[in-house]
Amino acid sequence: MEYRPLGNTGLTVSVAGLGCGGNSRLGQGSGASVEESIAIVRTAIDLGVNFIDTAGVYGTEEIVGAAIRPYDRDKLVISTKAIFRGSDDTAATVTGKVEAGLKRLGLDHVDIFHFHAVSPAAYGHHRDVLAPALLKLKDQGKVRHVGITETGPNDPEQTMLAQAVHEPPWEVIMLAYSLMNQGARRNIFPVTHQRGIGTLLMFVVRNIFSNAAYRRAVFAKLVDQGQLDRSILAEGDPLGFLLAEGAAASITDAAYRYARHEQGADVILFGTGKKAHVEQNVASILRPPLPPAVVERLHASFGHLVGVGLDLPGPVKA
Repeated sequence: MEYRPLGNTGLTVSVAGLGCGGNSRLGQGSGASVEESIAIVRTAIDLGVNFIDTAGVYGTEEIVGAAIRPYDRDKLVISTKAIFRGSDDTAATVTGKVEAGLKRLGLDHVDIFHFHAVSPAAYGHHRDVLAPALLKLKDQGKVRHVGITETGPNDPEQTMLAQAVHEPPWEVIMLAYSLMNQGARRNIFPVTHQRGIGTLLMFVVRNIFSNAAYRRAVFAKLVDQGQLDRSILAEGDPLGFLLAEGAAASITDAAYRYARHEQGADVILFGTGKKAHVEQNVASILRPPLPPAVVERLHASFGHLVGVGLDLPGPVKA
């Protein structure tokens, strides 16, 4: 495993981080037992993954808490999140949700607590009303660092984060980034690097990379909308060049490696419902960068696209 600083937090994190939400939710989304889900978490930790991200709405905090119990807590970085719905939420709401998350995890503190899926319209309330309450909990030692995550499918231009990265108190952000959704290269990463904000990358691998029929449908739509030239459909799979001459083992492998080696990326989050896939995902994240010519082609071909591949969890129909 490779490790790196998470911004200026002082935390040292594995470059591969286990995400406990998404379609899989550690297998809970497909009927896995609690024991099977616990085994997924422990497999990741045994491979050197020390960053684990969960959330109240995922329904996996209890599983994470049970899974990490045999391990040295000080060697793990536990991140959780809560959603706050609107202006009716107050400082007391923040305290209640943090306390509830800690109880489900069975912990006396979390390393990072995020405001989850914050929209541009709700950002001001989170910053001005809710964040001070979270900072008080930080002073009490219940939260070590304060984070904020975007709602990628509902804010594909990353309007909220483009403002948040310039303002206190955010120490860590979670953002959508992939080889088909590269906007953060221009608008986010230069600022987080300058200000020492830790970055957690989600949506790195989604259905567009793993489902060939869905991928064809998405590319056909992009061509019809005039966002891509029709010639991109001429050679079959528009992402097939990623596999040419052994550049990557699969499109999913290429997607993980592209994000992992982007300047500004700290943790690449992966999720799975199958224990066997943990090792595969970690191996991809730890492989060398894609060839420079491939990366240049990705930037030239898709760098202008906004919000592609940000499908919400759920079944995909091609």
